[in-house]
Amino acid sequence: MGNIPPSTDKDLWVSWDQYHGLIEQLALQVYESGWKFEKIVCLARGGVRVGDILSRIYDVPLGVLATSSYREAAGTQQGVLDIAQFITITKGTLEGPVLMIDDMVDTGNTFIKVREHLMKQFPGITELRTGVIWWKGHSKATPDYYVQKLPTNPWIHQPFEDYDSLRPHQLEAWMRKGKPS
Repeated sequence: MGNIPPSTDKDLWVSWDQYHGLIEQLALQVYESGWKFEKIVCLARGGVRVGDILSRIYDVPLGVLATSSYREAAGTQQGVLDIAQFITITKGTLEGPVLMIDDMVDTGNTFIKVREHLMKQFPGITELRTGVIWWKGHSKATPDYYVQKLPTNPWIHQPFEDYDSLRPHQLEAWMRKGKPS
């Protein structure tokens, strides 16, 4: 990725190197807490990369739970939260001490509802702790582990968002010339 714009109170720009460094900081913070967990569940899509890396570092099974919040009024209102009925996990089921991972906690609504859902759906969970890279200041939820608290609630521009506007028919030109503007 080329140069990224400077971050402001309204926009936080994150490069791939910064992104991976933040995930490593989160992994280290959990380790330094001394808490032992047996499974990780990440929230798709934002938490998938974070959960995958932590699952590899800790060598524990990774579960994926899909959630989506439909946006109303051109993105200004959070709509109905849809939580998938099942999780996909590499081994077993969610039980024992579990670490729930996402990239950020924004308003906290999804975080709170998913936490309640997991505790109800998986009675074998003995303890559920939460970890994120970014914790926004206006959040109603408090993660157990976080790397950056963002009191000004900026929009976070993550490096993989470049793929949000790339379509298959554009790939050849994208790869040949670099990223079109």
